Amino acid sequence: MQIDVVLPCLDEAAALPWVLGRMPDGYRPIVVDNGSTDGSAEVAARHGALVVSEPRPGFGAACHAGLEAATAPVVCFMDADASLDPRQLPYVAEDVVRGDSDLVLGRRRPVTASAWPAHARLGNQVLAWRLRRRTGAPLHDLGPMRAARRTALLDLGLRDRRFGYPLEMVLRASEAGWRIGEVDVDYLPRVGHSKVTGTVRGTVRTVRDMWRAA
Repeated sequence: MQIDVVLPCLDEAAALPWVLGRMPDGYRPIVVDNGSTDGSAEVAARHGALVVSEPRPGFGAACHAGLEAATAPVVCFMDADASLDPRQLPYVAEDVVRGDSDLVLGRRRPVTASAWPAHARLGNQVLAWRLRRRTGAPLHDLGPMRAARRTALLDLGLRDRRFGYPLEMVLRASEAGWRIGEVDVDYLPRVGHSKVTGTVRGTVRTVRDMWRAA
């Protein structure tokens, strides 16, 4: 079975060769260029990815454009910054492929202290706590590496196009009665500077968007 992998991308030219070079057999990368100015789209195309352009700014806009471009029955999502190892995608996708789960998230386990700044980790813990209380789903991380069935995801009618998209996905899935699971994945120091959690300001903006989605 082919599995599509959506990689929202904003100026990740330095990280893409490593990420795309480690994509497992049977996993097709869909790099969604969200306004990069560093040649990310060209790098992705040279390394065999399907490249989709999404001019509307926003993490959720890029994720959803990739979902709409996907054709495989199962779709994975992950960051394009080399903070997650594509070779661990099968661990996240296997329960969805088998039909034992409807949505599986990768719970990030940092391999070094610098991989996950304290302010970003705290923000994630607050959101995960809120999500557990609201949905009852046994989640400890709103990890960006995740897997679900494409048509079911489209049927959720996700509307957020900013950083609330990952949380809205879990909320809508819970409301729809989905079986939601979590598996451990390595969390690596990203390549380059984070646009999301690299600063306290970026983390606050992300938490604000996700809090509104909740």
